[in-house]
Amino acid sequence: MVDNDTEENRNHCRSRSGRRAFLAAAGAAGVTGLSGCLGSIGGGGGGNTVTYGLLNPMSGAYSSLGPNQRRGAELAVEHINDSDAFDTQVETVTGDTQTDSTAAVQEAERLVNRNGATYLFGAISSSVALALNEFAAEQEIVYNPGGAAVPITGEACNEFVFRTETNTAQIAEAVSAYTANNLGTRVWFHIADYAYGESVLNRVRSRMQDANGNVEVVGTSRSQLGASNYDSFISEIANSDAEVAVLGMTGGDLINFVSQADGQGLKDQVNIMSPTMTFQTVRGALGDAAVGTYGGVRYLPKLTTGDNQQFVEAYRSQHDEDPDNFARVGYESLRMTVRGVDAAGSAEPTDVVEQLPGMEMDTIFGPNRFRDCDHQATNPTWMGEVVEGNGNLPGVETLQKVEGTDALPPCSELGCDLG
Repeated sequence: MVDNDTEENRNHCRSRSGRRAFLAAAGAAGVTGLSGCLGSIGGGGGGNTVTYGLLNPMSGAYSSLGPNQRRGAELAVEHINDSDAFDTQVETVTGDTQTDSTAAVQEAERLVNRNGATYLFGAISSSVALALNEFAAEQEIVYNPGGAAVPITGEACNEFVFRTETNTAQIAEAVSAYTANNLGTRVWFHIADYAYGESVLNRVRSRMQDANGNVEVVGTSRSQLGASNYDSFISEIANSDAEVAVLGMTGGDLINFVSQADGQGLKDQVNIMSPTMTFQTVRGALGDAAVGTYGGVRYLPKLTTGDNQQFVEAYRSQHDEDPDNFARVGYESLRMTVRGVDAAGSAEPTDVVEQLPGMEMDTIFGPNRFRDCDHQATNPTWMGEVVEGNGNLPGVETLQKVEGTDALPPCSELGCDLG
């Protein structure tokens, strides 16, 4: 049973006025005056324990993707807590974003105010991640977003947000030139109508036109996030003179669209490319319908970079399947951030945000870092084609790689300057 006075005091200490205000009050009132608040800061007394809130979409439009994201984070916790390479111990509390911004913030408030979380990871919907960006800044806690839209570490960036997920601009560098020069110059964009879809439209369109001056956008359409029937959009594309359809969608939206497009013969008329087409969950759900499509590659289990193969083996041993990109993001978000906790010698987020930017560390991709000016991880990206594989899961052939330092445009171009 929770003592009501204790719970009320904890909620007061962790109010939305922010952690910096709390710390200032601590300086004025002294330790005795705020002794009831000290346990809510995190850091486990010795300053070397952090409480991580894992906020994943376990229901809603992206509920098929959330469990792997959480599994990757939980595997990271095991490795961190059991490894002599880390000084920090990690405890976790969990919540469901429901693929909804309001629900996600309410869950975040619960994890922070009631459970003492001072670090948050998760969300796949970029709109949800943007809402959690604001929450992290207000509360002055570290947040690792799982959404890919550029504004998360672009125009909506803040000092408490550190993203390990590969963003749309990085993927655009991998897919845009190849698409414009090899798949077609007459392009139709269809996107899910939310932050990620708009980010794909803006970034890929711009980069395709930069790569090939003959690129012409012959049509643009939008569908509601979580829609189930795409017949009218598929017919529009089929009746146009488009050579390639670029789909700014992911999860169930992308699966349903491509499945219906395959059934209506759209693949025989246009090349289909989506930045998320190569995701394991997408290929697994689509099977043969995905073969012959193209997409950006954020991660593949077969990569031999960094310590990826150790990660793959550990994940397989627990779940009897290969990790996907969402598991990779969960695993590295916590590992990279806790490296910063170790280096800072403090679990206090305001100390860690001073330490993490620009700090090089070993990762699944080899040496990596959160860029100083926007806190985006400098991940490599690839262009890939979905090909026949073993069993029901199609494979991915990588066609072209962009190194991490080349995949990210300047921060000034993306709207953020934290440096």
